[in-house]
Amino acid sequence: MILTFFYAFAISFVSLLVVIHYAHKHTFFIDCHKEDKPQKFHADATPRAGGIGIVSALSMLVFIPFGVKLIPSIILAFASGIFEDFHNSLSPRLRLSMQILAASVAVWLTNSVVTYLGLGISLPYTAGVVFSIFAIVGMVNAINIIDGFNGLASGVILMILASFAVVSFQHENNDLLYVISVTAGATFGFFVLVFPKGKIFLGDGGAYLLGFVVALIGIFLAGTYEKVSPWYILSIFIYPVWEVLFSIVRKKSIGLSPMQPDNYHMHMLVHRQLAKSNPHTAVIIMLLCLPFMLLSTYFPHSSIYNIIVVVLFVCGYLLLYRYLYRKDVAMKSS
Repeated sequence: MILTFFYAFAISFVSLLVVIHYAHKHTFFIDCHKEDKPQKFHADATPRAGGIGIVSALSMLVFIPFGVKLIPSIILAFASGIFEDFHNSLSPRLRLSMQILAASVAVWLTNSVVTYLGLGISLPYTAGVVFSIFAIVGMVNAINIIDGFNGLASGVILMILASFAVVSFQHENNDLLYVISVTAGATFGFFVLVFPKGKIFLGDGGAYLLGFVVALIGIFLAGTYEKVSPWYILSIFIYPVWEVLFSIVRKKSIGLSPMQPDNYHMHMLVHRQLAKSNPHTAVIIMLLCLPFMLLSTYFPHSSIYNIIVVVLFVCGYLLLYRYLYRKDVAMKSS
């Protein structure tokens, strides 16, 4: 699996060097640094086509039967975002439809369905299919939400994949380990170019793609192995998942649409009040998430244990958010 990782890394890295060169030469996929957007934290025009290198490396999945089953849905998930990176926006409804279709195809071809929710709670199979598709689509968009600073989204993805690799190894699933190794190598090929200098960004295509793959792996683990608690999967995903849920509640509480961008996500507050620099923001948030991921990885088979980890994370998040928000408001009013 180590060779698999490095082959995927090489394909991703070299592909992205080519993309960076031609993006600047022909002004393709360029995210203009002069645009006034709440999420803009870069000072130079930068291509947002990291997904191209990642999807190129994921072509290695054709070498195993399980990987072949993933290819159609991976292409759909990637396509739902890459048009935005071309500055040819798809409507939100069409993007969502493509993501639902991608998740449905993946669930059908890989039989990745979660019907047992832990604590003695089970779902009928049809409800489990709907739940699994909803969870995958939710994670696709959650990764896109946290993709705001150099290496943040891709760094979190690498941490998630490392945890899933441990659990897959425990269950001796070599096919899944192969998929994880390819995805990790592809992601790391991007990571070394985005962190710390930000030579290229994930873009919607890359963020949707990585969110899709890790969500599907999580659903497959929880759906295939009865001992793997679905609460372990939630615990591993808790940072991006809670960021989305909290953002929805926060915006609705002040009369904003959940779809309306603003500059009060946790990573933005960390940037303004703690890190003061783009790459340092990613490092701080990853370090804050790391203990919770390690705790969950140590006990992936215990629902109670992982529920406690989720609660601890949410409480810690809320306390930190309250502190940073008050500090931010005080600074702006002074």
